[in-house]
Amino acid sequence: MGLFDFLKTSGAKVLNKKEEETIKTASSTDADRMKKDAMMRAVNDLNLPVKEISLDIQGETVVVYGEAETQVAKELVVLTLGNTVGISKVDDRMTVVRPEQEATFYEVKSGDTLSKIAKAHYGDAMKYNSIFEANKPMLKDPDKIYPGQVLRIPKL
Repeated sequence: MGLFDFLKTSGAKVLNKKEEETIKTASSTDADRMKKDAMMRAVNDLNLPVKEISLDIQGETVVVYGEAETQVAKELVVLTLGNTVGISKVDDRMTVVRPEQEATFYEVKSGDTLSKIAKAHYGDAMKYNSIFEANKPMLKDPDKIYPGQVLRIPKL
């Protein structure tokens, strides 16, 4: 559990164009509900072993509750929520059924590649695939990372 920081201007857009237009004229309560529904879709699309997940949006912060089967699932939920445009913090209040060692979170910088990150963390650029695999299904291509994105760097 903890509070994780993210770059608010970087990340995936979870609202479709119609929702973005609707949110401009919606009340703050309706806008928060729409954002929450969109974020829940993004998390549910990952098909992670997580039960009873719920979210509260408090400005730029998302508070997440639920029970993850594994530490990896919990971390991927946190990263999916945090790597969303408009979110600067995730307050993780999830529990883990089978606790294990936590991964390091790393914010991608301009000019980074998974190979460069692997070299810095593991001393071997060829271990980039460990980082790629640790961030699936959030990452779909090892060449598609962007500055401000936060990735899991698993312990080897």
